[in-house]
Amino acid sequence: MPQDVQTVFDVIVVGGGASGLMAAGRAGELGAQVLLLEKTDSCGKKIMVSGKTRCNLTNAAALHDFIAMYGVNGRFLYSAFHRFFRPELLSFLERYGVATKVERGGRIFPVSDDARDVVRVLEKYIDDHKVQRELQAKATAIKKDGFFAISTSRGDYFAKTLILATGGASWPQTGSAGDGYKISAALGHRIAPLKPALVPLLVEEEALAAAMQGVSLRNVRATAFQGKAHEIDALLTPQVNYGRGEKKSPRPPIIESRFGEMLFTHFGLGGPIILLMSLAIVEALAATPVSILIDLKPALTRTQLRLRLQKDLDSAGKRKIITIMKEYLPGKMLATCLALAGISPEKTGHQVNALEREKIIELLKALRFNVKAPLPLAKAIVTAGGVTLAEIDPRTMASRLVPGLYFCGEIMDIDADTGGYNLQAAFSTGYVAGESAAQYSMNPDVCKLNGGLRA
Repeated sequence: MPQDVQTVFDVIVVGGGASGLMAAGRAGELGAQVLLLEKTDSCGKKIMVSGKTRCNLTNAAALHDFIAMYGVNGRFLYSAFHRFFRPELLSFLERYGVATKVERGGRIFPVSDDARDVVRVLEKYIDDHKVQRELQAKATAIKKDGFFAISTSRGDYFAKTLILATGGASWPQTGSAGDGYKISAALGHRIAPLKPALVPLLVEEEALAAAMQGVSLRNVRATAFQGKAHEIDALLTPQVNYGRGEKKSPRPPIIESRFGEMLFTHFGLGGPIILLMSLAIVEALAATPVSILIDLKPALTRTQLRLRLQKDLDSAGKRKIITIMKEYLPGKMLATCLALAGISPEKTGHQVNALEREKIIELLKALRFNVKAPLPLAKAIVTAGGVTLAEIDPRTMASRLVPGLYFCGEIMDIDADTGGYNLQAAFSTGYVAGESAAQYSMNPDVCKLNGGLRA
């Protein structure tokens, strides 16, 4: 319902995702009169699809390792994490009846494996503290003349303080379509260039990838290099991970290297380790061609692999090579890889010559792809870039440019690897923004400083 000009909320939160719900609840908990504006027909839509609908809430990693997952901007979060971090989040959920569990890689999920339980908790939190909600209320313009005036599709609203929690520009179907960046820029803030993070990759060898579409590989190593695929010396492939959160940094031409699970798609490469490397690859593509070499047998050296293959070819020499190779590759990759090596699948083990054996070893140790581009930002899990952190006070999430303006969540220039890190940052910055905005708005001097209009 549109608000009369004389009705001024202490806090208005724009955006009903993880950070916005937490911010609104915390502000309401402190006694502020709070309005939450959400452009879609329900809150928490991105939470609902996070962690494949299971909601990877946070991670069990130690604080130092946690911070490292955000790259160079991670230090911005120290203050927020000291105020509201994993113990406080888990205690908060437990208070509302949601138990949690730790899984592989320190990932923490609700015991129920149901993201809806997390959304219900956050909605109960804001309801308990009398936060008003307006759904399908898209903010179209925001001005500050004393107080904040927020124009929406449902009318105009007024507030002493404003929290922008509009999310990024990825997964627009959940409501995060980049609206907050335009609003922030109109209020005078700089926006760091937006880039897709945690995103699948298009490759020049699209037909090759498509031929293996749907194949999921475990325990492989993917390494991104500067340069075209045919130029890379495969012996440069490291035996350790290089990437965010790792103690060592890669040296050119290596960009990143990850061990784990990946998959082939009809357009290129996807799966966990590809997503983790994607932002570094996107950034590198601005300056250089990028290739990815996949070591399908990282547990074996080339010498060990050569001896094993020779033994198998000798002992099963009368069998077809395509049958022998089932011990090395998933069935859907066999014909494609043999074709790449120029070997007829009808050849027997005894007929495979030394040159052909080396071609097989090369494919197993360095399956090569040239990266064309990431999928569009709308297809990414997370948006990298956003409101410049230098213009935000990390202790309060307050704008350094506009008094009474606060930010939280993905709208800021903060992003992390998968594993619960992005949601924890959303909850933590939302909590701090809500607390800070409430305290600021309820200071008796605020109304005086902002023109004298009172709720």
